[in-house]
Parts: sequence; structure tokens; C-alpha cells
Amino acid sequence: MKREREEEQDGAFAEEFPDKKSKLGIEESSLGQDMDELPVTAVFSANTSKGQVKKGRDCPYLDTISRQNLDFDFEKCCSVSLSPINVYACLVCGKYFQGRGPKTHAFTHALDTEHHMYMKLDNGKVYCLPEGYEVADRSLDAIRSVLNPLFAKEQVHSLDQEVKWTRALDGTDYMPGLVGLNNMKNNDYVNVAMQILARVAPIRDFFLIPSNYAACRSVLVQRFGELVRKIWHPRNFKGQVSPHEFMQAVMAASSKRFTIEQQGDAVEFWSWFINQLHLDLTGGKRKKASVISRCFQGELEITTEAGTGKAREPGPDGQIKDDVSVVPFLMLGLDLPPPPLYKDIMEQNIIPQVPIFDLLHKFDGSKVHDDIKGGRRRYRLKRLPQFMVLHLKRFTKNNFFIEKNPTIVNFPVKNLELRDILPVPETQKGAASGSKYDLIANMVHDGKADSGTYRVHVHRKVEDIWYEVQDLRVIDILPQMVALSETCMQVYELKRSKAAT
Repeated sequence: MKREREEEQDGAFAEEFPDKKSKLGIEESSLGQDMDELPVTAVFSANTSKGQVKKGRDCPYLDTISRQNLDFDFEKCCSVSLSPINVYACLVCGKYFQGRGPKTHAFTHALDTEHHMYMKLDNGKVYCLPEGYEVADRSLDAIRSVLNPLFAKEQVHSLDQEVKWTRALDGTDYMPGLVGLNNMKNNDYVNVAMQILARVAPIRDFFLIPSNYAACRSVLVQRFGELVRKIWHPRNFKGQVSPHEFMQAVMAASSKRFTIEQQGDAVEFWSWFINQLHLDLTGGKRKKASVISRCFQGELEITTEAGTGKAREPGPDGQIKDDVSVVPFLMLGLDLPPPPLYKDIMEQNIIPQVPIFDLLHKFDGSKVHDDIKGGRRRYRLKRLPQFMVLHLKRFTKNNFFIEKNPTIVNFPVKNLELRDILPVPETQKGAASGSKYDLIANMVHDGKADSGTYRVHVHRKVEDIWYEVQDLRVIDILPQMVALSETCMQVYELKRSKAAT
């Protein structure tokens, strides 16, 4: 009786797979065994061959993919083992699992949930599990483009030439390049800096093409490039981006000086980040040029009066003279006047106002500034940068507390002419021409010094419209509203002179 049952099973198996016994990967002596007793590897090796690729129309599970559940903004780690090696995304539920072979987490997930479609996160290949074959279909290209957005040079050049809106899967419209960034806890101070850098055209264009920095091994550079490409991607599944992977790189590179959990100073982060980007892109050679230095770097002439600071010692001729040095800068600091100590006759706090022109006189070369360590100094702009970053020193720190200066700074959003304020340096070879600037971004701090929040005003050049961005919130505003805020940092772009155009 036992032999009769074995012959029946053998015949049934051969009838299901005619003339393919030699290709099954199972010895003929084992064909008489009960299928439930066969190892899992043997069962599925009978249905697939190594390296087999099926077209989408031949895969019965292609329509089970749920794009609404896919999110590639988080670390590419297995949700079970937490390993970042050989990770696959389940295209049905969106979870990450390691491996695709038998006894792996992805294989087990496929058996437990009957979720069959998996994408390898390092190359975008899609496999059907537990069957094991690769799936090739053009509909999967849209998912790959969200996983790893890529831009052609023609696309990059047209970003500022046409108004473009895109519709997300939930039906909402968003603007590529001006999407909300998720605030996971207290990382709004990083979000505003990313929104500004995404609007600086040369930096945007550089990081939209990965080949420009493919040789750089810095994780921070690579993650920033991915974030910029996601911000400007025109075919996202949703109208916002989560900078989770980028923040992990920031925390590692800064030794947890800047974290998700604790609110930080946005200007302090900006200063650290652009300097770190410059160093990583140049291999630690600070004097070597990079896209950061070409955009933001200018030169400042510092004159220390004789008898003060480092000009105390006599020179070779025995005389004490002024010390003159030229130093590069990526950001200029403007000192706000101290707020009044008393209330007005209506017992209301007085919020003073000051024009930005008064603050910029700091760099006219004639105004003397006393510094306990540095001495009596005068500052003069020696070379203007293409993008001028101004830091309005709104916070005063001491050993006990942080005090915020509420002074309102009045400034133009267009045509800031430095020639009317400062002795503009002569145009040098390789230096930017002209002296008139337009505001492209304005960083604002709201609330108390130790518990406030950040938002940013950005100018969308292709529309000539101002937008206010605060984490996921993106709204258009009037240009007049930009100046009515407690700004703490601004970025101006140098306008091309008529001769240059």
C-alpha cells in the first residue's frame, strides 16, 4: 500500500511538471516523498530557476503594490534585524526586511502575509517572493525614481524657467523645490537651513547631479545630495519630505552637537554645516575652492589700530603700526542696537526699529569697534560674494541665560545697493560684478530665546512670489510681510550688471 501511494504521488508530480525532472534541482529518488516533508528550498526551487526574469504581465502579483504605503525617507535598515545590509522594501506594506533567500526576514514575511513584491533598496530591482524571480515592468520605474531621484542636465537648467506644479497621490498639489519638511521633534532649526540652501541655484544645481560629488566619501554630503534631489523631485508620491536620514548623518558628523530631540540655534547650525560641506568636498583643504566657497565666500579687510590687539608689538623698524589683514568670510555678523530698558508713557514695551543700512556701516572701513581681545578694529569689504549671508545677532548668551533682542530691522527685498552704504571694492578677476543685491531668503525666529520656533521666507524666482515655510506648512505671502518679522539671518543674491548680461 505504501509503494502504491508513492507511485501515485510520483505520477502526479511528473504530470504537473512534464519532462522537467532534470531541471527541478531535486533528485528523482526524492520525488516519491510527501511534499510536506520536502524542505522549503526544494519546494520553491521546483517553481523557479536562478536568474529568471518575468515581465509584468506574467506576474500575477504586480497589482498588489500599494504606492501610498511606500516611504523611502527613512534609514534603509531591516525592521527585524536592524541591519543595513541587503535590505528589501515590501512594496505592499512598505516595511523593510533583510535578504530574499530562504530563512531570511523578507522570505518569512512573504510567507506570513502573502505580500509578494519586494524592491532591493541599493539597486531598485524588484523580486517576487517566495517564488524568487525578478520582475521587469515599466510601471516600476516611477517607484525607482522616488527611491533614487535623478535629473538630467536639461532638467536642471529649466528649473528657473517654467512654473511647475505636481500632484501627489492624495490629490494635493505641490511645487517641486518648495515642499514641506517634516519636523520629527525639534529639528525645525535644520529645516529652515535646508529650505534656504535648496533655493541657492548653484548649490541646488550641483547637488541635483550625483556625479558631481560621487567621489566624495562623506556620508553628510551624500545624504544632503539625496535630500536636495527629493525636495526638487517632480514625481514624489507625497507633497513633503522627511529629512530623517539626513538628520542621522548630521548627528554623526557633529558628534550629536545637533540632534532631532533638542532645539538648536539655526544660524549656528548653518555656519557649522556650510563649513563642514566645504571641508568634505575639498578633502579637508580649507583654501581649496568648492561650490560653497564660490557661492558664499567674500573677503574682509581688518585693520587693527596700533597699540591694540595683535598690533601691540613693534615692527622690524621699531615702530608700532596698524595691522592690516585680509580674511575670507562665509557670513557677515550685524550688531543690533540694545533694546530700551524702560516702557513708554502707555506702559507698553517699546520695540525699536533700525534700518539695515545703519547696521551695514560696520563694514565701511571707518567705524571703530572695540574688542577686549582683538583690540580696536575697522572692517571693510574687500570682495563681494555672489550670495551674501547676513547674520543679525539677535541672541546674547552669558553664563546664566540667553536674552533675545526684539529690535525690528527694516530692509528692502529688492535692490539693496551697497554702493550707497559702503565703499564698494573694484571688480577683480574672478570676483562677482556689481553691488546690488536681491533678497532670496529670510530666516525668522518666533517666541522666547530658549523655547521658540523657526520659519523661513523664500522667494520663488520663476513666479516672483514669496512663500513662508514652517515645517510642513507652505503658504504664499506678500513681500511687505517679509520685513515685519524678527529676522535672524538673510541671504541676498548679487544681481548681474548690464555689462555682464
